[in-house]
Amino acid sequence: MRMTLILLLAALIGVGLYVRLAPTDPTEWHAMPGEMGNEDMNDGAKRVVAAGDGALARLHAIVLSTPRTEVLAGSVEDGMITYVTRSRVFGFPDYTTVSQEGADIKILARLRYGAYDLGVNAARVDAWIAELTGSGG
Repeated sequence: MRMTLILLLAALIGVGLYVRLAPTDPTEWHAMPGEMGNEDMNDGAKRVVAAGDGALARLHAIVLSTPRTEVLAGSVEDGMITYVTRSRVFGFPDYTTVSQEGADIKILARLRYGAYDLGVNAARVDAWIAELTGSGG
């Protein structure tokens, strides 16, 4: 029984280290699909919001104020940025790509591991949008 617990603990530590230390290929995550709309998905969310000129820079500041969030690729000057936000306990990464086309901000948020994010990405993105547009928070 004791050996089983030790092996289980070692496996959990191994998985935790892999999740936190696995390399991320920016070319895989720093992309926006051709078709965008407002959609909640099992593994994330898509949003398009009319936000006006300069909205990407304003949203960038909002996103960077989110705990455990950093830029993976891109910049405001590039017109597209991909962020990594990690969960508090296990450090699971979620990837969010944001772009501005004209007055529209397009946001694609998705998880890396698993098949269902329990609505975490949609809630995070909706909070960002509410702060950006002044409609909440």
